[in-house]
Amino acid sequence: MRLHIKFIAVIFIVTLVSICLDYKRFLDTPLNINTSLIFTIDSGSSFKDLNKKLKSYHILDKPYYFEFYARYSGYAKKIQSGEYQLSPGLTPIKIINIFVSGDVIQHSITLLEGWTIKDIKKEISSNTVLIKNLTDYSSDSLLKKIKITESNVEGLFFPDTYYFTKGASDIELLQRAYRRGKAILEKEWESRDAGLPYKNDYDALIMASIIEKETALASERAMIAGVFVRRLKNNMKLQTDPTVIYAMGIKYDGNIRKKDLRIDSPYNTYRYNGLPPTPIALAGREAIHAALHPENDDTLYFVSKKDGSHYFSKTLYEHNKAVKKYQLNK
Repeated sequence: MRLHIKFIAVIFIVTLVSICLDYKRFLDTPLNINTSLIFTIDSGSSFKDLNKKLKSYHILDKPYYFEFYARYSGYAKKIQSGEYQLSPGLTPIKIINIFVSGDVIQHSITLLEGWTIKDIKKEISSNTVLIKNLTDYSSDSLLKKIKITESNVEGLFFPDTYYFTKGASDIELLQRAYRRGKAILEKEWESRDAGLPYKNDYDALIMASIIEKETALASERAMIAGVFVRRLKNNMKLQTDPTVIYAMGIKYDGNIRKKDLRIDSPYNTYRYNGLPPTPIALAGREAIHAALHPENDDTLYFVSKKDGSHYFSKTLYEHNKAVKKYQLNK
């Protein structure tokens, strides 16, 4: 009888040792991941759901070991939902550490300087990850859903690259872009030059949007800002083509004709004095800075040299000569 008990005890110990060795081997052996893959843990799913999903992907061959380790270590309750990038070589310990860390895949979307709300709508609509809660991109709709304090949404979203995880919505992204733009504008406004012809920081944003559309050269932004600031101070029309193009909308075909300069629109700065009623595009930090720190010289005119740069003039006579040289090839 005693021999029988000893025999059973030996078998039990041998079995237990074998299981322990197998368990340790399982924890130290890379999982069955042959190529990099995206694995999603859905929000609200339980650990059992995760275990089943890993098994369905043929990643786990011994899910009971994995569950034992997760529950014994306390990690089972700390796993975070989201998308994870899994690569070959991950062991059960490493993969559960990834799930606990919340180091999920970051997606991105970029809003560019000079874009209008139509460009933003097109970019967001084509993104396959963002949840689309917006069906209407009109000012009224966006003002309400994004909780914007201004009366028009054009130019209010700061151009930058925004990172987000799966499950984020278009509204959340635009709220971030709006808050970022507001914070940057407020900070730049605090350090503005004295004597600028703006009623508030919104006027400065309008000016910045025009500067953004007028030049891509960093060296010219403050010079162009200076021209427009002096024109405002002298009660001269801004006469800037980008505002006319904005007023033309879909009618713009790449050319501005004399009849276009007579369009009856508050955005037509050839016809109406002062700034247009809203920004005409997204303005970057550099354009905003230029609008608030314009070049202090005597120029009142500039014309494109058709190479990306501009020729600046102090007098109308000099400007007309430059127009003939650079625009009319005379």
